[in-house]
Amino acid sequence: QLQLVESGGGLVQFGGSLRLSCAASGFTLSLHPIGWFRQAPGKEREVVSCISNRGDSTNYADSVKGRFTISRDNTKNTLYLQMNSLKTENTAVYYCAGSSKNFQGMCATTPYEYHFWGQGTQVTVSS
Repeated sequence: QLQLVESGGGLVQFGGSLRLSCAASGFTLSLHPIGWFRQAPGKEREVVSCISNRGDSTNYADSVKGRFTISRDNTKNTLYLQMNSLKTENTAVYYCAGSSKNFQGMCATTPYEYHFWGQGTQVTVSS
């Protein structure tokens, strides 16, 4: 059974850090483009970052560049998102998602291109 399970969310103060994890089972992460998305109350789901199946191409939302880092541990079949210098506007439910499409060595930044999703983990940044 194909499954993605996020963890690592929580409450953190402005300027703090969190590392999110996304453990995959039932499939191999390194064979798929994988992304982190988030959805804040009343807003649409948006991309935070994604990584290609080969792991050599990444994308970041402009608002998180220089603060967030996506990475993958193939031996653990786990995706990570290191989030530093957190801001209150980063408060959202964070999801990891995988795609069954081939993006020619890149990754897509739109949610509809992803086909299997985790349940999400809440990140709350307090001022």
